[in-house]
Amino acid sequence: MQNHFDLFNLPQRFSIDIEVLNRAYREVQGQVHPDRFANASDAEKRVAMQWATRANEAFQVLKSPLQRAMYLCELNGIELGTESNTAMPREFLMQQMEWREALDDAKAAKDLGELETLEMKLRNARGALERAIGEQLDSGKFEQAAQQVRQLMFIQKFGDDIARAFDAVTG
Repeated sequence: MQNHFDLFNLPQRFSIDIEVLNRAYREVQGQVHPDRFANASDAEKRVAMQWATRANEAFQVLKSPLQRAMYLCELNGIELGTESNTAMPREFLMQQMEWREALDDAKAAKDLGELETLEMKLRNARGALERAIGEQLDSGKFEQAAQQVRQLMFIQKFGDDIARAFDAVTG
């Protein structure tokens, strides 16, 4: 069975051109979209629907840096063990604690400026981490990348918490 990269004829790398991915997705969808099979047999319609669904799922995975990194680890036999492996470097945990406290304070004070500052810090940290993960994955250092992928999962969750805080303060 094809992997997601093969489906879109992309190299199996973290660093991908999102525009190329978008074009490849539209091309695959154009070939398998159920509307093209309106007059086909039920079996052909079912197969087209399965391919369209598979293309949608593959696209969602590849367009997300976190999901793409997780998928690359999986393709290369690396179990992230996100439920059982929660060990993180001390510095990372300390930063998470500081950010959580700042978020709690900003929410309590309804301080949009502080929420924006936290969001910017998070965006910078996410970008740096994604670049590091990309370098490791693209150079075949999958075990090393896995630790940072777990960190990226924490950062992603914290980003969701910041978004909810914005909603609570502005809503």
